[in-house]
Amino acid sequence: MKPTVNKTVSLDEPVSDEDGPLYTAHRKVYPQSVRGTFRTIKWRLMVVCLGIYYLLPFVRWHRGLGAPDQAVLLDFPNRRFYFFFIELWPQELYYFTGLLVLAAIVLFLMNALGGRIWCGYLCPQTVWTDLFYAVERWVEGDRRERLKAAARPMTAGRAAKRVLKHAIWLMIAWWTGGAWVLYFADAPTLVHDLATFQAPATAYIWIGILTASTYLLAGYMREQVCVYMCPWPRIQAALTDEWALNVAYKYDRGEQRCSLKKSFDLRARGERVGDCIDCNQCAAVCPTGIDIRNGAQLGCIQCGLCIDACDAVMKKIGRKSGLIGYDNDINIRRRMDGKPELFKPVRPRTLVYAFLITIICAVMVYELLSRTMLDLSVLHDRNPMAVRLSDGSVRNAYTVRLLNRRDFDRVIAIDIDGPPKTSVHVVGADSVTVDRPMIVLARDTTTELRVLLTAPVDGMAERSMPVRFRVTDLGLGEVASASDHFVLP
Repeated sequence: MKPTVNKTVSLDEPVSDEDGPLYTAHRKVYPQSVRGTFRTIKWRLMVVCLGIYYLLPFVRWHRGLGAPDQAVLLDFPNRRFYFFFIELWPQELYYFTGLLVLAAIVLFLMNALGGRIWCGYLCPQTVWTDLFYAVERWVEGDRRERLKAAARPMTAGRAAKRVLKHAIWLMIAWWTGGAWVLYFADAPTLVHDLATFQAPATAYIWIGILTASTYLLAGYMREQVCVYMCPWPRIQAALTDEWALNVAYKYDRGEQRCSLKKSFDLRARGERVGDCIDCNQCAAVCPTGIDIRNGAQLGCIQCGLCIDACDAVMKKIGRKSGLIGYDNDINIRRRMDGKPELFKPVRPRTLVYAFLITIICAVMVYELLSRTMLDLSVLHDRNPMAVRLSDGSVRNAYTVRLLNRRDFDRVIAIDIDGPPKTSVHVVGADSVTVDRPMIVLARDTTTELRVLLTAPVDGMAERSMPVRFRVTDLGLGEVASASDHFVLP
């Protein structure tokens, strides 16, 4: 982004940057600390988000004998995802698809209501950058001290502070990478293995990759990620509408700008003067280095820090707060025309998003609560499709996969609904019942069986007849079924 230039604008239209190059050389940003409502919200959300991220792997959840007791675990070796009382299998990948779709629509709804509030408060880039900024201010001082230090030659004291800052940054980045790998194995065990250098090499590799990425993105690239790397600002600009609330400079009230002393003189002469005293505090606190008074910009992440800075100045000079706030051009123009403000959080766009979110949540909850713990899938042999035996009967072969999600073994019986007088044989399994094989399914596993169906040709009226496999848990009564076809040669 090019440096902002203070200028006087007409009250008839908002200020906006002139068209500039697609990319400009990096200009280091020195955001000033600020206190206020939105800064407090950001601090609290940062503590909550980082607390969840760093501590969640150590939360325990009892699932029974032999099952992992980590509340949130991506168990790749056993192909399981555990989330408290929920256990998902690879066959249930559609739940993750539903979560991704749900997250996208929630993001759309947030954008329709409050612009880029995700970017300003919850985005990982914003959260970790805020943390790195806090460390930087604690070690090197606030904006003024860092600007003065940057203009002077390097000294031993300044070099020591810089080394300390980067050491703390690296520690944060290292623990960020370390916390990520804890979601893929038992956290206490992996921490011990990491500390004693007994962990798998992949754990160290991923910790190194995530440490480097966190250190670079939050420590160096910062606003460059938001402006140039992240696609969401471009997508958000296409999804937003005129009623969405965004952090905006209320130029109907702020213009014309002038210094505080000059404003007193002009108002004494009865001339119109805006409330903006051109103190530039809104630009000084911006983490991406933009001036919100120049209108809507790609670099604005809607964090609200400029609101806190402006409100603090307005309070000091005895003027009404809210010169910068969540607003839209419709209300600015309505105020200029002497009309009351009008807000429409409930409108077709938000209703559609809310409806989709409700439907997706309802479907996912229903599927989760009604899913069976016994699954069955059947695959017919393709070559050959059927075999004629010496007695004239026909045999079809199938691969049957049985999924037992229970944490205990169980006995199931296999029944067939198909051509008359069909006999069932499970290869490699013996059963005490005729034409109703009984199989023991091991706990928490997928069992693959080869099943042979044999039927006399006389009983078949067509060359292809539907056949239904049904398995029944003899202890719990749970039933699963799947359909296929029995064909003639």
